[in-house]
Amino acid sequence: MKILWYNLIMNKVLYKLMQYFSPFDSLINPLPTYQEEMKLILLGTGDPFSSPHRSKAANLILAGDKTFLIDCGTDTVKQMLKAHVPVERIDGVFFTHQHADHNSGFIDLLITASHFRQEKVHRQGALKVYGPTNTKEIISKIITANSWDINLRLAQGGKEVQSFDVEFIEKNEGTIYNADGLKVTAFLVDHGVVKPAIGYRFEYKGKIIVISGDTKPCANLLNNYQNADILLHEAYSKNWIKKVTKYLPAFAEKINISLEYHSSTLEVAEIAQKAQVKHLVFTHLMPTPTPFFFFENNWAKGVSKIFHGKVTVGRDLMKF
Repeated sequence: MKILWYNLIMNKVLYKLMQYFSPFDSLINPLPTYQEEMKLILLGTGDPFSSPHRSKAANLILAGDKTFLIDCGTDTVKQMLKAHVPVERIDGVFFTHQHADHNSGFIDLLITASHFRQEKVHRQGALKVYGPTNTKEIISKIITANSWDINLRLAQGGKEVQSFDVEFIEKNEGTIYNADGLKVTAFLVDHGVVKPAIGYRFEYKGKIIVISGDTKPCANLLNNYQNADILLHEAYSKNWIKKVTKYLPAFAEKINISLEYHSSTLEVAEIAQKAQVKHLVFTHLMPTPTPFFFFENNWAKGVSKIFHGKVTVGRDLMKF
């Protein structure tokens, strides 16, 4: 009898462990398909360089029965599965700009979604891709470059594999999506030579989430950040940059040039305070700190003296 009870308990424990670590966990225990309140999930909070602790730029917005991906860096599909959001749930992808650390995971998303669509939950019709006015030109080339693989998979799957059709909606400024109570406004940001680059303002049931994209401080930010419940903003830490350039002098010039089209933590804090933002969340962290509170607090040193709302240094898979 003791052996029987032991086996039953161990089977339950092993089943729970299997669910937790299984690559199919998002299919077994997905997030509910309907979200009463708007939800933000950080999929990738790292910088353009690879990090063992943080993936590249990607975020999810869930509102009602809609699920949208904002940017699609490397590892996006893996991070979605970890977040318990099956890839076939994506209703659209919003690109802020077309740097590779923001779009390199797109083809993986497109192909993977085709394999996991289920009859009752699959996305209807073409995948909608939103972004600035060079989005179709660049993303179409990514699709074309993988056309041999795409066509082969379609031929292998026959009628069971649905179309890889993509519909592009391009806009640099103004309302880019407005349906089912969710309004998304695009606004131009200043990412140096990367033009056009945009941010997004999501509004749902009286709540506002703003995603900056990559930008240095510019006049267009203040109005679009106004009264945001959450501002998800890219940033670099000046103090940490000084340390990196000290120990890696050969890269100092390249690093300093890159800062010319990004925002420092203190610059973001100042804008957020002026815009009366309630909660500031940092992402696209440069240099990327290990996800441990001591390093993250040091990375964001001085922010709380300028911005008086809530501050979070984002980590992969955080939910708000």
